Amino acid sequence: MEENLVVNDGKSEVIEVDGKKYQRLAIKTSVVTKDDDLKEVVKTYAAPNIEDGDVLFISEKMVACTQGRAIPLDEIKPRWLARVLSKFVMKTPHGIGLGMPETMEMALRECGVLRILWASFCGMVGKILGKRGWFYEVAGYKASSIDGPCHYTLPPYNRYVVLGPENPEKVASELSEMLEGTPVLIVDINDLGGTILGSSLGEETEAYYLQFLKDNPLGQSKEQTPMGIIRELE
Repeated sequence: MEENLVVNDGKSEVIEVDGKKYQRLAIKTSVVTKDDDLKEVVKTYAAPNIEDGDVLFISEKMVACTQGRAIPLDEIKPRWLARVLSKFVMKTPHGIGLGMPETMEMALRECGVLRILWASFCGMVGKILGKRGWFYEVAGYKASSIDGPCHYTLPPYNRYVVLGPENPEKVASELSEMLEGTPVLIVDINDLGGTILGSSLGEETEAYYLQFLKDNPLGQSKEQTPMGIIRELE
């Protein structure tokens, strides 16, 4: 295994899907910021490790950071509505979500006040009925992909709010073209589940490839592995 190909602690290297076995190899990088060019990061750390038949999956957070969509906490001034709404968001050990005024403020900016208010109402109704997730279903991926800092967040992003990436489908297609046809997925995965935001293979493949990523092989802490490879074993 190449030096920057790793299997993160607590994650299985091999997974079986549809009767076939596949490796999931995480790719260790330097800390990626807005000063980095995404294509150059992929060329430097991923391209040398890719073999024929591989699929490259990339954290949406890394894409967003290179797009300048990581906002320092001290630059976000939450309005009163953000402070009120954030109090009603359920906190979990898997991420702060919109449970802090700064992340809720960014959701209001990204999605619009009316949509977040309607999502909040739907979420409240869902709680009464014992249904979870209605808020994010209504608010959409722009809200669900907002990441706030937690105690385990890799510095300097323990003092940032990271928004979802812009044009993830386009990003996936452009990276795939640069890699001479290697399929590329832009993924938003955490320890509770996730979604594929962009795929060079088209939306119809999303449910299939989520099977490979359901246990979050890139990790959710300070692993510094924002990319990974899916490789079929013979």
